[in-house]
Amino acid sequence: MLPGLIRRTLVCSENMMICRFDLDKGVEIPNHSHPHDQAGYVVSGKIRITVDGKSCDLGAGDSYSASPNVPHSALALEASVVVDTFNPPRDDYRPNVD
Repeated sequence: MLPGLIRRTLVCSENMMICRFDLDKGVEIPNHSHPHDQAGYVVSGKIRITVDGKSCDLGAGDSYSASPNVPHSALALEASVVVDTFNPPRDDYRPNVD
């Protein structure tokens, strides 16, 4: 994990996973892609999400999605809490896996 970022896997089933991310202000999740469908919800704070080269600032109550294999990144503009879902589950985020 990145410094200033804490991930907690909240639930994991055969077909989906829900994770909570606590991000310190300034934490940047580099541009990446993966074969999972991802949808996120900003619980608190403010982030800049970039999906397929298009950026927007999101605050508490906002949501976003990234389709499989589409490049995306995030920047915490404030200390933030985000809840993400992944389908299928990410093996690298399963409980007790770092």
